[in-house]
Amino acid sequence: MQPIEGLVNALLRPEILALSAYHVQDATGLIKLDAMENPYSWPKEMVDVWLALLRNAEVNRYPDPSANRLRAMLRIANNIPAEAELMLGNGSDELIQIILMGLSGENSVVLAPQPTFVMYRQIAVSLGLHFVGVNLNEEDFSLDMATLRAAIDQHQPKVIFLAYPNNPTGNAFAEEDMVEILRIAPGIVVVDEAYAPFADASFMQKALDFPNLLVMRTLSKLGLAGLRLGFLVGHPAWITQLDKLRLPYNINVLTQHTAEFALSRQLVLDAQVQCIRRDREWLATQLATLPVKLFPSQANFLCFKLQGNNASEVFESLKRSGVLIKNLSSAGGLLHNCLRVTIGTPDENQRFITELTKVLRH
Repeated sequence: MQPIEGLVNALLRPEILALSAYHVQDATGLIKLDAMENPYSWPKEMVDVWLALLRNAEVNRYPDPSANRLRAMLRIANNIPAEAELMLGNGSDELIQIILMGLSGENSVVLAPQPTFVMYRQIAVSLGLHFVGVNLNEEDFSLDMATLRAAIDQHQPKVIFLAYPNNPTGNAFAEEDMVEILRIAPGIVVVDEAYAPFADASFMQKALDFPNLLVMRTLSKLGLAGLRLGFLVGHPAWITQLDKLRLPYNINVLTQHTAEFALSRQLVLDAQVQCIRRDREWLATQLATLPVKLFPSQANFLCFKLQGNNASEVFESLKRSGVLIKNLSSAGGLLHNCLRVTIGTPDENQRFITELTKVLRH
């Protein structure tokens, strides 16, 4: 038998060999403001009730394959149209993968404005699909509609992903531009509303207004990132077919019980969201006093471009001071010299601003 390297190279597809694994920074001992997580834990009395509930979880049995009770609670919590259907995924990543696995024909094109959520490209390429990225406008990260129209006409994409608000930039695209894309797209348009709790706009109520629209959400940003639970909403004709690709029992017993419990305490989650939205405005006000270009955000993070400082050097300086944010500059392109900070607790936000101010004014 040939050496292991030769065997790997011979049996795996070239696009897999060329990919880089998704990298997560080690946050040990650091204030963690890099991953768009909710910084708040649950009140102790809520945790006690939750743990008591989990004691009765039958981990020796397979979970409800349809998660019917959880799906019903998600309908109410997200005001999902009654005629729409929904499918649960092990995080939004699994739902993206399911959508792309279902595409027909060779050389299918997946299109998205860029910069955007990296897993659209990562999963598309891993499945042997052709990914086309269309640059946003450099000034404000809005959609470049002229270029998008031309790209859609040229490539006839089977799927278009629109993160709304966009990650990593934080802005929500103009609704009229989104609607135009839905009208001219030859294939599916997935509106990814991962940051819906922090935004003032949504396409959820329009889920059945366009035959090619799918709306995707997650509970990760709401404070349940550790559960890995996402859901996809659309016309039953789409969900019925895509559900055939969902692996059985993909939502485990502990996730189902915990998500149901959390949704039954919606007031706690809503209060945390309001704190994050409030502190987002405070942090934006503080950043506006520094030599940076701050981009508007409807997410739970802020993206900014440094003016006169090197992003990678600032990132490393902050890390040495105990604060971990996201260095977007390494991605290049429109993100050159950009950094992204997740909204933390008030103390964490103050520590970030204090350390950033020191670095920029050193």
